Amino acid sequence: MEVEMEDERKTEETTHKHNAKVPPKPRLTVCLISAAFFGSVGSSFLYGYNLSVVNAPASYIKAFYNQTWMSRYNEPIGEGTVTLLWSVTVSIFAIGGLVGALTVSFLIKALGRKGTLLANNALAFIAAILLALGEMAGSFEMLIIGRFIIGMDSGVSLSVLPMYLGEISPRQVRGSIGQFHAIFICLGVFIGQVLGLPEIFGQENRWNFLFAFLAVPALLQLCVLPFLPESPRFLLMERRDEAGAEKAFQAFLGRTDVSAELEEVHAESRAQNTQQTASVLELFRTHTLRWQLITVITVMSCYQLCGLNAIWYYTNGIFEEAGFEKTLIPYITLSTGGIETLAAIISGLVIEKVGRRPLLIFGFSAMAVFFSLLTVFLHFQDRFSWMPYLSFTSILLLIASFCSGPGGVPFVLTGELFEQKYRPAAFMIAGIVNWLSNFAVGLLFPFIQEALQTFAFLLFVVVCAAGAVYLLIVLPETKNKTFVEISRSFGKINGVQEQTLEREMKNVLDCETANGLKGGGVEAESSF
Repeated sequence: MEVEMEDERKTEETTHKHNAKVPPKPRLTVCLISAAFFGSVGSSFLYGYNLSVVNAPASYIKAFYNQTWMSRYNEPIGEGTVTLLWSVTVSIFAIGGLVGALTVSFLIKALGRKGTLLANNALAFIAAILLALGEMAGSFEMLIIGRFIIGMDSGVSLSVLPMYLGEISPRQVRGSIGQFHAIFICLGVFIGQVLGLPEIFGQENRWNFLFAFLAVPALLQLCVLPFLPESPRFLLMERRDEAGAEKAFQAFLGRTDVSAELEEVHAESRAQNTQQTASVLELFRTHTLRWQLITVITVMSCYQLCGLNAIWYYTNGIFEEAGFEKTLIPYITLSTGGIETLAAIISGLVIEKVGRRPLLIFGFSAMAVFFSLLTVFLHFQDRFSWMPYLSFTSILLLIASFCSGPGGVPFVLTGELFEQKYRPAAFMIAGIVNWLSNFAVGLLFPFIQEALQTFAFLLFVVVCAAGAVYLLIVLPETKNKTFVEISRSFGKINGVQEQTLEREMKNVLDCETANGLKGGGVEAESSF
């Protein structure tokens, strides 16, 4: 009897698949592109900009610290004190990011995805005012507090924006839309380098304009994002606003019939058996998500510990040691930002064809190779006059390898590996790991470099190689899959019984069958 029922169920599923129409090819609507563009301008762009903007005015800011100290205490600042103040100014950005990441779960529950991005602009405006007016007020404390606040802004946006982009995008273009995040981080780094040139704001009497510029992207986002829809998944699953979700789906997809999308989200909700958002503790306790969580922690750790931040923080020093003239270094550095942006754009164009998994594995593997070569070239650069050019080439290829996959895919992946209930907690954990790793690299790498000299980069070889091997063994491809299908891909490694997976999929099949009956027996497959 059980065999007969099983055969009947399989026959029904087969019939269901044969009767299904091929889903319509998703259109990149003006609404979807606008949400990705303006969401990234006021979020990802600011993060990238703040990674590079402090490099050009470093000597002027230190001189300002000395001048302020003299006016207060009538004596020059000690070398150790100015180094400490500068280190705090740079590194407190990561501390602010960690604090921002810790608030994400609460903010998106209260304000939603779009609402959190909009409210986050208040931090950018406050930071811009403090950083731009610190010199006029004669207060280096304003600069330090401003860096902490803009770090909070980045901590929030680095978690919320990828979540928003993942939830508004049809699965066929979810990776490409998600790569807007990475592209604008790279563009922010590049614009920070351009504006820091001596011909623009990289001068003693203009460096505060570099920080005043922080208000411009935030203002752009505030002018457009309020008129774009909230995440339809958030509206339907957490706010239970079906009318609002339907309008959002229609705007993002560019068509009026979105019944299949609504039914799919309802099915995901039924599979989770609750409308409540899970806490971080609940996520850690859920054994069916154990390997998804381990994967996100591993990928986000490798994202920061792979060594690219060490390259960014110490690019000028590396180029000086490589033998390039100081006057040329700002212009040479521009090429690194340009290569980074170009590689991120190419990655966004091919991610839906190549997939997430190959891009990540290739990126980390290539970085391991080029870090190895950079170590060799730096070790022998004093012996051959042409060796610095090989070091420079290795740095460019390192940056391109990072941006081909590891620079953006981890954020896309975090949104894809978890269903709605667990997604906020997952992004909060990813954010904490991200910022702690960022702080660790900035704090420890100078000591590691001092101890190991040119061999310091071999540590990053180990991290990149280990990350590539882990992803090769554990990570399934998530391209063009629904969130429920991705959860099923981890079923075996998580030790989830097949019956549980069948029950979850039955919810989806039941709702799809019901949707097909409403439409006269022909299913309109969901784009999400």
